[in-house]
Amino acid sequence: MAVLIACDKFKGTLTAGEACAALREGLLSCWPGLDVRICPIADGGEGTAAVLRESGAGEWREELVHGPLGEPVPARWVWFPGQRRAVLEMSEASGLKLVAAEQRDPWQSGTRGTGELMRAAMQAGAAQLIVGIGGSATNDGGAGMAAALGYRFLDGEGREIDPVPAALGRLEAVEPPDRSGWPEVTAACDVTNPLLGPEGATRVYGPQKGVRPDQVTAFEAGLERLADVAARDLGRDCRALPGSGAAGGLGFGLMTFCGAAMKPGFDLVAEASGLAAAVAAADVVFTGEGCLDRQTLHGKGPMGVAALAKEQGKPVIAVGGMVEEAAMAALRGAFAAVVAAADQTTLEAALRDPAGALRRAVRSHRADIARILGLKD
Repeated sequence: MAVLIACDKFKGTLTAGEACAALREGLLSCWPGLDVRICPIADGGEGTAAVLRESGAGEWREELVHGPLGEPVPARWVWFPGQRRAVLEMSEASGLKLVAAEQRDPWQSGTRGTGELMRAAMQAGAAQLIVGIGGSATNDGGAGMAAALGYRFLDGEGREIDPVPAALGRLEAVEPPDRSGWPEVTAACDVTNPLLGPEGATRVYGPQKGVRPDQVTAFEAGLERLADVAARDLGRDCRALPGSGAAGGLGFGLMTFCGAAMKPGFDLVAEASGLAAAVAAADVVFTGEGCLDRQTLHGKGPMGVAALAKEQGKPVIAVGGMVEEAAMAALRGAFAAVVAAADQTTLEAALRDPAGALRRAVRSHRADIARILGLKD
C-alpha cells in the first residue's frame, strides 16, 4: 500500500514539510508497513519559496530591505544558481505578519521591500524570477515595488513622490527605467480578483489590512489613478486581468511594470515538485492545511491535490488543524474523509503541540482511515 502525503502549511504552527512529517509519523505508528512518501505543497503564499527550495537545489539568501512601513527587515529568498532562477515571497518584505495589529497603516504601507528583493535577485543574475504574492500588508498596486526597480512616480510639478496609497491621488506621470536584461517574471497567485470594483483589492482584502469602510472610496480612487496613468504612459492596462487585485494590487504592478505572467501558485509548485507523478504512484493521498473551510473549496492547495487525484481515480483524505462546521458537507463531497486535529483536544492544546495533534488525529480516526486504505484496523 503506497500512501502520498501532500499538505500545505498549517499557518502559524507548521510548515508544509513539518505537517507532512507529522502525518507520516501518525500513519506509521498505526501501520508500520505502509510505504509513505511526502510531497509538501504551496499555493503561492507563505511557504512557497521553502517548498520550491526543497524540490530543487536551491539555497537561502537574505537581504535587509524596507518593510511595509519603511522599517528595515531581514527577508529571505531562494536562489537556484545552476538554473539562474530566483524565488521570493512578497510576504517576507511586505507582509501583514510584519506589522502588529495596532500599527497597521495602509495609507503609508508599501511594497518597496518586495522590489528590493527582486532587485537583489536581478543583480545575482536571475534569468527567471518567481514572486509568490499573498499575505500582504499593502494596498499600493505594486507601485512601491516598481519604484525600487527604478520607475519614477511624479506629481504635477514633476517632483518624485513615494508611491504609497496616501500619495497616489497626486500621481501625474510614470517614467520607466531601462528594462533591457530584466528576467522573465512569474507571479505565483491563488486568487483571480481584478484590481478595482466589488471584487477588487481594496473591497475584498483591504479590511484585514486596516482599511476602514469610510476609506474604501479613497483607496480605490488612488489605485484607479495609478492604473490610468500607467495605461497612458506605459501603454499597458492590466487592471481588469485576473489576479491584478492580488496582494493589494501587487499582481497589477507585476504585470504592468515587469511584464509578469500570472500562474496559479499551486500549479507552479506542483510542476516543480513532480506532484502529478507522485499521485500516480500512490494508492491513497492525504492532504491538508491549517483550517479546512469554504476558502479551501475555492482553489486552495488541498483542492488542487484533490483534482489531481480525481483525474487518476485516487481517494483523498483531508486533514485540517480545524474544520469549519458550515463547510463540512461540501468538504465531505470533495474528499473521501475529513479529519480535524482539534476535534481530539482543545484548540489551545493543539496549538501548543500541532505536530502531536496531527499524529493523535490519525490514531483517533484509525478506523475510517483503515477502511479507505483497505487495511484491517
